Amino acid sequence: MKKIFLFLLSLTVLVKADLSVEQIQKMVIQIHEKREGINLLTLETTKDPFIQLQEENNVTTTFAIADKEEAKLVLHAIVNGKAYINDSWSSLDDTIMGYTVKYIGQRGVVLRNGNHVKKLFLHEKRDNLIKLEERL
Repeated sequence: MKKIFLFLLSLTVLVKADLSVEQIQKMVIQIHEKREGINLLTLETTKDPFIQLQEENNVTTTFAIADKEEAKLVLHAIVNGKAYINDSWSSLDDTIMGYTVKYIGQRGVVLRNGNHVKKLFLHEKRDNLIKLEERL
């Protein structure tokens, strides 16, 4: 029974799926025919389909808490255990904009302000590392 049903189903699909060239050309002609749309006057006189809600006069005020501006600290150079930060030379335990210099290395500086720790590094592309060599 199932086999007969499947055979008849596939046969009807094959018969209905056959399109001739003439049928395709008729479909193309129907697609290209100019279809008549709605008049502009009719569109202008139609009622707006969207509901306009009237706003109540409740005033809601929101306050944005301004973020604390972080200190802009830029490390320019390191020479002989001193760091050139924000256009001034600093050594260990010096204070810069509330931060204390805790470590000065070859490529970076560690600053601390209470629980906040900042690590400043020399820029990779620039050659800010100045080494002094002694000639004999």
